[in-house]
Amino acid sequence: MAGGSPQMSVQMAQAMLEELAGVFLRGPLTEPDDGGSCNPRELPSPQAGYRSLVEQIPAVVFMVNLDRGIGEAYVSPHIEAILGYSQAEWLEDPVRWYRRIHPEDNVRWSTEAAEMFLTGKPLRSVYRVIARDGHVVWFHCEAKMVRNDGGRPWFIQGVAFDITQLKEAEAALQEERNFVSAILNTAATLIMVLDVDGRVIQFNQACEQISSRTFQQVRGTSAWDLFPVAEERRHFRQAFAELLEGRLPPKCEAHWAAGDGSGRLISWSTAGLAGANGRIRHIIAAGIDITESKRLENAILDISAREQRRIGQDLHDGLGQHLTGIAFMSKVLAQRLADQALPESNAAAKIVTLVNEAIHKTRELSRGLLPVVSDALGLMSALDQYASEVADLFGVECRFECGHPVFIHDDAVANHLYRIAQEAVNNAIKHGRASQIRIELNQLTDTGGPGIELSITDDGVGLPKDGGNGSGMGLRIMNYRAKTIGGTLRMQRRPHGGTAVTCVL
Repeated sequence: MAGGSPQMSVQMAQAMLEELAGVFLRGPLTEPDDGGSCNPRELPSPQAGYRSLVEQIPAVVFMVNLDRGIGEAYVSPHIEAILGYSQAEWLEDPVRWYRRIHPEDNVRWSTEAAEMFLTGKPLRSVYRVIARDGHVVWFHCEAKMVRNDGGRPWFIQGVAFDITQLKEAEAALQEERNFVSAILNTAATLIMVLDVDGRVIQFNQACEQISSRTFQQVRGTSAWDLFPVAEERRHFRQAFAELLEGRLPPKCEAHWAAGDGSGRLISWSTAGLAGANGRIRHIIAAGIDITESKRLENAILDISAREQRRIGQDLHDGLGQHLTGIAFMSKVLAQRLADQALPESNAAAKIVTLVNEAIHKTRELSRGLLPVVSDALGLMSALDQYASEVADLFGVECRFECGHPVFIHDDAVANHLYRIAQEAVNNAIKHGRASQIRIELNQLTDTGGPGIELSITDDGVGLPKDGGNGSGMGLRIMNYRAKTIGGTLRMQRRPHGGTAVTCVL
């Protein structure tokens, strides 16, 4: 059949079927018509024991002696249970099987039958047959044709299994898969399904749209290879490993390179799917594009910071200077009254003292709203001054340590770090009842690139043994500030008491 068209093969198969059917219609012969050396006594004939065994098999077993007519054909009685035809009815028409094949499978089956007749290759086929009552039965058939010494087809033997239930189950499963796939592809959430090695086995349309990569392009690749930032790849792999160990990792944020060249920030959450043995078989990573919300949040923070700086500047340059002028005039007035020995001089002196206190409070408010001076050394200066103020105000030992100068040229980063330190110190005093607090600012050299570490340690009562639930507003704000500047915040209970808060950029 090689080199011939399928249509020609079907025609040849049909012609051969008609020729073979003629053998049955002519009845049994005493000798092979092709001069072969077959002995009729050697032709396969089912024995009683063999027949009994075959008839108990829940499948259609058949054998056809092609040159001995219909009297030598055999089909197991299971044919009636499956298709509604008795053995006798089935054997009366030697091509009934061919006629009952489903029209959509007829051409393909004819091609496969032609290949068996012409090449002698075994027939392995799955096709549908229409039963007597019209319902469709799926068969998996395996048949083999044997030729005699003269090369003439001698007999065919085979077995056909009813796989209708299997096919119906496959159809139902495929329908369910299509339903799940439709849900995944219509969802706005980015969804990746990974195997236990982290390779991508599902990649929905939202992922394709964001990354401008098709599922076929990323199929089989490691999920973390889709993250361009090394540190974010490490975080995702860490979350993946924690899931495999049975722990629930926190959400992680990572950038994806979009097709237009822009970077999209995705918030990922992961979950494991376990098999029947309880072991995780797949990991589902669901991502939400938070790029725009982050931009809005940063814009709000930026506006808030600008307003704080403006108010602080107004307090320092406006109200502060105005109060200073009043203090100067009040002092001149008090001096004149004192020179004249008037009793009102004492009241004027008190006014001078109150105005000076107002000036001092105004400066403190200004410094609180605008703590970091806008230069590279501003954060170090602000933290050093803040430590001194805390020590004076609360009567605790609070010191700032910085072994080597840490230069920060980004005012926003410096201000966020200052606020994190401020919140951590407040927690240590109010909740931890600490008597010793240390603020450290260091330049990191072992992070594969420039890095900064801010740490606040105390000797207070420390975190609860379970680590706390992190639900406090102050803790959430510190975490948010750390994420805003691309850092990570870690809170730990110290071995010998107290708490350590560390922010690493």
